[in-house]
Amino acid sequence: MFKRILLASDGSDHSVRAAKKAVELAKLTGDSEITVVYVVDGQTSKEDVLHNTDRTVVEEKRKIRLQPVTNMLEEASLNFRYEKLLGEPGPSIVDYANKNQFDVVVLGSRGLNGLQEMVLGSVSHKVAKRVKAPVLIVK
Repeated sequence: MFKRILLASDGSDHSVRAAKKAVELAKLTGDSEITVVYVVDGQTSKEDVLHNTDRTVVEEKRKIRLQPVTNMLEEASLNFRYEKLLGEPGPSIVDYANKNQFDVVVLGSRGLNGLQEMVLGSVSHKVAKRVKAPVLIVK
């Protein structure tokens, strides 16, 4: 049913709840693969560079932010991989999902940047409108 699952995650509480649902979906099939995508937009990238001169420190902080999600996937003994995308979150997720033909896309209803969401529209809304696969938005 859902063998190829795309999980968009930014480390927010909503993305952790989305990861729980992705785990449930993967367990239904048994041999699913989850691809966890984390999108770094231009503003975040600039801030990371300004606050940390060492690139390994920046990457380590990103891994720590996603640790609750990766821990959950490891504990469930699921097959998963991690992909970092660069760009605006909504279009980046849509492009990646459509190019890689996922069976379902799972993401939280809100992310870490509430101000951008209020002004520009939610990432989940953009993804739901444009991804060809079914989309599960978790509150």
